[in-house]
Amino acid sequence: MKRLDLIIPHERFHEVNELLRKHKVGGLTSYDVKGRGRAKNEPVAIARGTMRYIPEFGSRTKIEVLVPESLIKEIIDDILKLISSGSASDGKIFVYDVAEAYDIGSRQTGDSAI
Repeated sequence: MKRLDLIIPHERFHEVNELLRKHKVGGLTSYDVKGRGRAKNEPVAIARGTMRYIPEFGSRTKIEVLVPESLIKEIIDDILKLISSGSASDGKIFVYDVAEAYDIGSRQTGDSAI
């Protein structure tokens, strides 16, 4: 099985969540995160008039989800089709191998634990 870490704009979270439901992916964990990268952060008005602030760190949503190996390519392709606009601010996808998974309540292991 694999773990996907998706770092996406907040406004795309519900679309990605629905896509994962469509693929019958179980639970997920999401976080509000900040970071810096190649994306240009938009200036923010902090006072009336001309005061503007360009934040160093941009806000995004990070989603962590475990996916069976047989679905990984299809899910990644669908996510890329769904949210890719060619901009550096579209986000990132990281894929990790998961050696083992255990469901504490049911005591299931492997793919049945996700």
